[in-house]
Amino acid sequence: MDIFDVLTMLGGLCLFLFGMNIMGQALERCAGNSLQALLGKLTTNKFLGVMTGLAVTAVIQSSSATTVMVVGFVNSSLMTLKQAINVIMGANVGTTVTAWILSLSGIGDDNIFVQLLKPSSFTPVLALIGVILYIFMSNGKHKDLGLIFLGFATLMFGMDTMSDAVSGLRDVPAFQQMFIMFKNPILGVLVGAVLTAIIQSSSASVGILQALTTTGHVSYGAAIPIIMGQHIGTCVTAMLSSIGTNKNAKRAALVHLCFNIIGTVVYMTVFMVLKAILQPVLLDEAADYLGIAVCHSIISIANVTLLLPMSNLLEKLVCRLVPDEPGKEPEKKVELDERLLATPTVALEQCHSVAMDMAQSAAAALLSGVRALGNYNEELAQYARDHEEKTDIYEDVIGTYLVKLSTRQISEHDSAEATKLLKIIGDFERISDHGVDLIESAEELRSKKLNLSEAATKELAVISEAIQEILSLTLRAFTDNDLDAANSVEPLEQVIDDLKETMRTRHMIRLQQGGCSIETGFVWSDMLTNLERTSDHCSNIAACIIDVAHNNMNLHQSTREVKTDSEDFRKQFAAYSQKYRI
Repeated sequence: MDIFDVLTMLGGLCLFLFGMNIMGQALERCAGNSLQALLGKLTTNKFLGVMTGLAVTAVIQSSSATTVMVVGFVNSSLMTLKQAINVIMGANVGTTVTAWILSLSGIGDDNIFVQLLKPSSFTPVLALIGVILYIFMSNGKHKDLGLIFLGFATLMFGMDTMSDAVSGLRDVPAFQQMFIMFKNPILGVLVGAVLTAIIQSSSASVGILQALTTTGHVSYGAAIPIIMGQHIGTCVTAMLSSIGTNKNAKRAALVHLCFNIIGTVVYMTVFMVLKAILQPVLLDEAADYLGIAVCHSIISIANVTLLLPMSNLLEKLVCRLVPDEPGKEPEKKVELDERLLATPTVALEQCHSVAMDMAQSAAAALLSGVRALGNYNEELAQYARDHEEKTDIYEDVIGTYLVKLSTRQISEHDSAEATKLLKIIGDFERISDHGVDLIESAEELRSKKLNLSEAATKELAVISEAIQEILSLTLRAFTDNDLDAANSVEPLEQVIDDLKETMRTRHMIRLQQGGCSIETGFVWSDMLTNLERTSDHCSNIAACIIDVAHNNMNLHQSTREVKTDSEDFRKQFAAYSQKYRI
């Protein structure tokens, strides 16, 4: 083996890691809402938790990525530590899927049908299909499917390149001696752990080990300890991601480490005892692609079988290792964890969840302002201001997070959802501002000892009721993605516009007749403006929801024109006009 073989091996390794990364990201985007649904079950059932972790990891081809997601979920209080333990155990089994895929390269039968199962036979076809889908298709899902094929083809090409490059090592005495040394189980575990910690992927390190089997000098006695060490090394990613998180998130990352260390210690002891007493002939036999995949799966499943019944003890262990500090205030909940950005679909769903909390705060501020117009008190005013301040914070947090999310490679659907949220949170923030403006109007009436006329009070009650209904429709449209509710917003908004103009006209008549003072009229005008603008923001939110549902974020004005011309719009407008007559 010369310098050119070394360079070829490095090139193959780079292609292998790159292909695995590209394929994982594309699979994640294609999985989309299905991935979120799997993680969102958050079940306390141990078996279902394990299956959830297994399924997610099989999709994204990385137990490290799944564990980092779990740490983010725990840090955001979306998942309990007990739930996280089960998912992490499942992730350790799910990561073995990659080794089974790579084992296809070891097929050696001369039968043409068997040969067709070898990746070297069908990956060129997948690469061709992938290029066609990625270059010539405009649909985002088709492009992602193309990237999956291209990533897989690149991964397998890198694997074959590595295998060819290292095959020359079979005649190098130093290499033979090195793997004789690795028969020392402790040294094998250390090598596996260090290699995996460096490349931060047990799937990749197992792939490298499979490639080395082509030399014929990798025995099962040397490979098994290395695989056990790889399970420990893959914990580095999660441990690094837990820096700066709350205690439960640190415990979740520590569960991953403890789970693999305990499993390795137990089964390494069993391995050494069997090796010393029985001296199985199998341990001296040369391993192959399939054998490595089988060993990887057996070790992972054995770890879960051993520790799943003792998950409660594992939870107590990490709680002792990361104890709560007595007398210290509970840690603040992290609304949006940046670790979730690695999984854009999950991060976007969490954004939507936090935006729903923001919507409720904005509605609370506005409704408090409306109530204060008829029955002002200090507690109500402070309640509105607190929620308005909370809404401002939400807007800043969500907006910043969505900007970071937009820099990631996300699907067209997720991009449209992110754009929708960015637009909508601005409208909710303005709604909360109008709530505080109404509080200030109520305070001005009170401080100046101004009173609305009986007619004005009745009119205000009508428009206030209409505002409460349009806000309720808007909240339902946003939180439930209810298009019927969204379509009902615009006709009611038009009715509120008409109410405002009618009320202004009537106020001018009362002013001319001496039924209202000029000073009261200024406050009256401010109140009407804030109420009417609230309905405008509700209309913006509803229109945005409708636009996204029609896959077009540039449809805002034309959507409104279509709605006002529709028969359904006219019927609803007539019904609301009758309901809110003054």
